Amino acid sequence: MAAKGSVDLLGLSSVELRDRLASGALKAVDLAKACLDRIQALEPQIGAWAHLDPDHVMKQAEMADRYRATGRPLGPLHGLPVGIKDIIDTAKMPTQRGSVIFEGRQTDHVARLIELLREAGAVIMGKTVTTELAFVHANETRNPHNPDHTPGGSSSGSAAAVAAMHVPLAIGTQTNGSVIRPASFCGVFGFKPTRGVISRDGILQTSVSLDQVGCFGRSLADVALLTDAIGGYDQRDAVSFARPRPNMSAGAAADAPVTPALAWFDLPFNDRLSGDALDGIDAVIEILGPSVERMAAADTLSDLVAVQATIHEYEIAQHQAEVFETHWNQISDTLRPVITRARTITKAQYDDALAVKTSAEGFFKAFFMDYDAIIAPSAAGEAPTFGNGTGDPIFCTLWTLAGLPCISLPMLVGETGLPIGIQLIGPAEKDDRLLRTARWLQTHIADAAE
Repeated sequence: MAAKGSVDLLGLSSVELRDRLASGALKAVDLAKACLDRIQALEPQIGAWAHLDPDHVMKQAEMADRYRATGRPLGPLHGLPVGIKDIIDTAKMPTQRGSVIFEGRQTDHVARLIELLREAGAVIMGKTVTTELAFVHANETRNPHNPDHTPGGSSSGSAAAVAAMHVPLAIGTQTNGSVIRPASFCGVFGFKPTRGVISRDGILQTSVSLDQVGCFGRSLADVALLTDAIGGYDQRDAVSFARPRPNMSAGAAADAPVTPALAWFDLPFNDRLSGDALDGIDAVIEILGPSVERMAAADTLSDLVAVQATIHEYEIAQHQAEVFETHWNQISDTLRPVITRARTITKAQYDDALAVKTSAEGFFKAFFMDYDAIIAPSAAGEAPTFGNGTGDPIFCTLWTLAGLPCISLPMLVGETGLPIGIQLIGPAEKDDRLLRTARWLQTHIADAAE
């Protein structure tokens, strides 16, 4: 097992580690070695990594230490190890997309966010396990809190790696609930910024309309730090926007000038919540009191679940058509029925769904004129037992469809001791305000508990 000193070091936030690295109080090689020792001790039980090359990790860390010694400016992630979901192209590392079809796949192309990580001084730790083609079929990663349970999907390895203290930071993606739900199950912070904040260039495309990039960390400041480093306009990405990005770190550090106005939707699928999750959220809402307005949801909001499924399934069937046509027998029994169904969706049905998506974006733009954030479950409850799927993503579906920024806060504990997250959703391109509201919420609940 890893030495206690290493565990204490890895329990620090990314911001604390960054400051120690920048001052010279901590060497990048020592941090990288502590991470590798932790992985060696726990990886047989967790299985978070699809690719890990310790020699390459240590070479990057050694270069980071040599660079710091030159006295030149340091990037915001200098010397920090970061895990990368295995659908993101990374030169010198395979990108296998959670499928035997792409086993050993190597590309010279480097995803834009990898370029930005390197510019920021990060140590690219390795590739974290994902579900098959980042969709419905689980791979072998286990929940660090209890290996008899799933960590969620499809960013399973990234969430588990942060929760197990393998790395302080990790990158994931979300097309439905694949950042927020694993963050909830693994008891870490998960942040999916506004669609278009982070470039998707060099990332497996499952849905051009819905795919979004997010990240995992151990604090609000951590996920803000990472998002600031990898955000930026990229003309190669159809949804990337040529406007300034919110300052995530400033938002995560700011105090709310007034009590935020929050909303809770009584959605018809709220009956999918487990009893412990519902009790926990009700307790939080009771503490928040008049700052939360409960409201009935229009039927059209509930209908958005089917709209998201239509777009997602139609687009993955189109984007990955060659894979499905040439490797059908290598596709899992879980995914094949979904693709078979997707092939029956007509272009007219798809176009109608896109129109509803645009309407939903307009609805939420108007809605957030009066509210700072929506409070919602991150997931239906504790992580399901392993082998029973990766969990229900429905409590993320509406917000992902509309491209809104979302954060999962590890605030609750279920009846068996597993973590349950609370989700906050904010207005598009006001991610800093969402993080400020999340900071207020954490502080308010902590003060009430004293």
